[in-house]
Amino acid sequence: MQVIKPTGDYVEEIEPAISKNELKRLYKLMVLVRNLDIRGLQLQRQGRIGFFIGSLGQEACQIGSAYALKPEDWIFPAYREIGAVLLRGVTLKEVMNQYFANAEDLEKGRQITNLYGAKSANFVSGSAPIATQLPHAVGAALAAKIRADPIVTLVYFGEGATSENDFHTGMNFAGVFKTPTIFFCQNNHWAISVPVERQTGAETIAIKAKAYGFEGVRVDGNDILAVYRTTKEAVDKARQGGGPTLIEAVTYRLGPHSSSDDPTRYRTQEELEEWQRRDPVTRFRKYLEKKQLWSEADEKNVQEETNREIDEAIAYAEKVPRPGIETLFTDVYAEMPWHLEEQLRDLQQEKSRKE
Repeated sequence: MQVIKPTGDYVEEIEPAISKNELKRLYKLMVLVRNLDIRGLQLQRQGRIGFFIGSLGQEACQIGSAYALKPEDWIFPAYREIGAVLLRGVTLKEVMNQYFANAEDLEKGRQITNLYGAKSANFVSGSAPIATQLPHAVGAALAAKIRADPIVTLVYFGEGATSENDFHTGMNFAGVFKTPTIFFCQNNHWAISVPVERQTGAETIAIKAKAYGFEGVRVDGNDILAVYRTTKEAVDKARQGGGPTLIEAVTYRLGPHSSSDDPTRYRTQEELEEWQRRDPVTRFRKYLEKKQLWSEADEKNVQEETNREIDEAIAYAEKVPRPGIETLFTDVYAEMPWHLEEQLRDLQQEKSRKE
């Protein structure tokens, strides 16, 4: 499935019905995520945050798919879906608080950068081990089905996760019980240094759904409109009782796997340049220009605006102090048991002596 070609030309017959203002809003969000990605890696290199996982080149996947959901639907992320949570109304400052692991971080510094969670946005906290979120998404969908709650769960993962036991567990369970689950695989061709051809002997990732008894579809993951259209069809089907869908979004990780990775050691410059010509942000801008919805002045403004927003969020988050030491003991039990209360008192006393 492809709506927008790399040149910005498009197939009008399958173009989804999205208003002009919404198209521009989605593009601005893609630019924000792209610039946030660049700044995040810079912050790590400067020693201001400890770690960073980027999503350079995968902006269309996360934003196009999340846009197809309703606010009450639940998202189970991997670790490249910051755009999805921003789309759902979480502020840039809240995300930056998590990057800096400060006292206003909802997760109190307990998660790696980018493994963000926000209950207010029905966005489950990510997990560093790959594929563990698939059974969770299926379980939540089954619970909703039992309660006759018309929600859909969408779970993100990479092609590397399809080699894990949890992929089989989640897919098989969803197929048997026909849960309203969207399995969204971002096939970015590299699971750290392992290429996709070393990950599976199957012709595609999407074809794997057939063995579990439901539909698998393949989409151009660098085309935000194709991603949205494909996900919307799967979401509507699931909400109407049609069961799960596996979506394979074919994309490419333009940056390193994380701030600890050097991709030049395992992939060629020629391969990178080939995929840079399919850049999802550039492609969507060309599309907007061809529809006469975007200009050079608009581009200059959105670049300046998003970078200013990021600067402000960084300045704010960097001034917030670290989480208090007592947070080591909170959010463990509804009521703190005696042995944790005792340990907390001992720690506070030790802290007082040192001060």
